[in-house]
Amino acid sequence: MRALLFLALATPACAEPLVPQFTDETKTAGLATVYDGEWEYMAGGGVATFDCSGDGFPEVFLSGGAAPSALYLNRSPQGGALAFEKTDAITLDAVLGAYPLDIDSDGVMDLVVLRQGENKLLRGLGNCRFEAANEAWGFDGGDAWSTAFAAIWEKGQDWPTLAIGNYIDRTAEAFPWGSCTDNWLHRPDGQRFAAPIPLTPSFCALSMLFTDWNRSGHPSLRVSNDREYYKGGQEQMWHLEPGQPPRLYTEKDDGWKRLRIWGMGIASADVNLDGYPDYFLTSMADNKLQVLKDPAAAKPDFADIAFPSGVTAHRPYTGGDQNASTAWHAQFADVNNDGLQDLFIAKGNVDRMPDFAAKDPNNLLLAVGDGTFSEAGDKAGVASLAVSRGAQVVDLNLDGKLDLVVQNRWTGPEVWRQTGEAGAWVELRLVQDGVNRDAIGAVVELRRGEAVERHEITSGGGHASGSNGWLHFGLGAADAAEIRVIWPDGTEGEWQSLPAGSFQILRPGAPPKVWMPH
Repeated sequence: MRALLFLALATPACAEPLVPQFTDETKTAGLATVYDGEWEYMAGGGVATFDCSGDGFPEVFLSGGAAPSALYLNRSPQGGALAFEKTDAITLDAVLGAYPLDIDSDGVMDLVVLRQGENKLLRGLGNCRFEAANEAWGFDGGDAWSTAFAAIWEKGQDWPTLAIGNYIDRTAEAFPWGSCTDNWLHRPDGQRFAAPIPLTPSFCALSMLFTDWNRSGHPSLRVSNDREYYKGGQEQMWHLEPGQPPRLYTEKDDGWKRLRIWGMGIASADVNLDGYPDYFLTSMADNKLQVLKDPAAAKPDFADIAFPSGVTAHRPYTGGDQNASTAWHAQFADVNNDGLQDLFIAKGNVDRMPDFAAKDPNNLLLAVGDGTFSEAGDKAGVASLAVSRGAQVVDLNLDGKLDLVVQNRWTGPEVWRQTGEAGAWVELRLVQDGVNRDAIGAVVELRRGEAVERHEITSGGGHASGSNGWLHFGLGAADAAEIRVIWPDGTEGEWQSLPAGSFQILRPGAPPKVWMPH
């Protein structure tokens, strides 16, 4: 309860949060790729958003499962109806998810594609064109059922370290129970990748995230695992020290507490404003919201505050089905621009499981301001009863209001444009010269009165769904944002006042540069 008390003191309570209003533009937006397939595709179904055309508007990549995947160019006018044009730039099949990442730091976005079979690195060539890069970059794509991803630049490295989580061994005689396959750590060898390092033991990962949980300057790898298919396993976190082999956090050596859930997705934000990242873990039935019990102790000992916060999201809140929920992709974002982090959760039955809800609406949990959240999915118009998997909460038409795209199993995607009233906002792009151009591993700090809110810039998490682009921050009634950036090398930028309603490009040691959509 310490964490909730802190948040209640740090953030002024409000009566009821402003409920954002969305317009369903699924039929007119042009997104049509279905996530298809049977048991081999019960997990996955990711959505990736990133700008590959150079106009600042995010494109959308949709996983197709057994059907072809597709990349859609964003043709939306600023502030107008959403419109996308399908291309043949990426037509891979057997795709479960994707994450945009500028691997070679050439300023052109690349794409990591998770597949049933060989994973693919696609090198961006500009103008939304791509080429296969596994061979050129020494990347071993393997032949597994890959369902999780995270990336970080380790200190002193020109190329990123890639972590890939793998699910069930579909060829094992003991399939599916107890047949989890090894996850892989792909560390760089110069400007190529070395042979992958098995992360043993592995317990059927469905989400991964590099996170500096203790603000040590050395991010660790957090892994969320599906207890349905492992024996003797648990949730995991790995030490990652430069030049050293990865090492598991344990209860004996580190104070890591055993947790077993049907782990499916990870979302991270500084919910309680104590300066340390908190973690929302999706599962079947109740979900977890973990906060560090005692930051001064420097031990990974977390308290679950999901129940007092009102975010267990364990049963459908509309649709009439009273069976337990199944949660997949989760994402923190200030959806109504009131200056508080809200939470979206994509829901959907695994594969016609009778003990779990068949009609399982997605959640839109709005922060109230006293440390609790209020369900608003039905009021906002996004309580879909489709079988959801991956998603992105993202400003698709660059009007400062977050929109929503969700990939569903068997029935195709849904997309909603936010059309109602919302508070003020600012959007940022972090750019640095040399390696790691998008500053993965940086921290953006917002100062709101006496409270400072920290945002880790990550690549990974969610469920099979990644995003790279404008960083969106709601400001409520404020006419400016007080912001500073702590860059990946630890350099602390100056506090800067950025006007509301603007797009800003931030570089180390340089004044902010205003960007205008065109």
